[in-house]
Amino acid sequence: MSHTLGVRQAQKQKTRQALLSAALGLLEEQSLSSLGLREVTRAVGVAPTAFYRHFRSIADLGVALVDEALGSLHPMIRTTVSTAADSADQAARADQRIERAVELIARHVDAHPAHVRFLARERHGGVQPVREAIRGQLARFAGEVKTELAKDPESAGWSDADLEALAALYVDQMLITASLFLEAQDAPHEERERVAEVAASRLRLISIGRRHWLD
Repeated sequence: MSHTLGVRQAQKQKTRQALLSAALGLLEEQSLSSLGLREVTRAVGVAPTAFYRHFRSIADLGVALVDEALGSLHPMIRTTVSTAADSADQAARADQRIERAVELIARHVDAHPAHVRFLARERHGGVQPVREAIRGQLARFAGEVKTELAKDPESAGWSDADLEALAALYVDQMLITASLFLEAQDAPHEERERVAEVAASRLRLISIGRRHWLD
């Protein structure tokens, strides 16, 4: 009996993932608000009624896509912005953090372009639960970045509100960088290098401003 339940659960999970993957593929060319339930089930080869065994609505599926796109990134983001312990120099620490961040973003865009495109489109799209899910994940990122930034010696004397604003700046710039890498995905290597340089320069400007904020 337990074996049968395990097989059914595995099949259910497989179908759920197939629905997510099919929707993500269809969303390459359209927004979530225009996506039809029957389009998704047709792509998977299941009856429309099977959809409701996994999701309440297309919006619910969109929220699951947000979790799939961003949920696994939290440990990587914390590692990226964690203090570079091998350097006592503020500028060197900042440069190491920036280098890690740009490299992480480039790798993530290369590995998951469809997820990045979905997030870029739906962050300000017409499906409210998805917008709220993206906003919630980004707020969580900002909170995690703030926690790591607070550990830096140069954060001494900073107010909680100022640390929150700084973390939000970093997260916003990471999103912009991801969009730039996405646009340059099929471009020559030189163009991708230029994107990396621009991203690093912008992050460096934020870092320089941070070092002089209390002045």
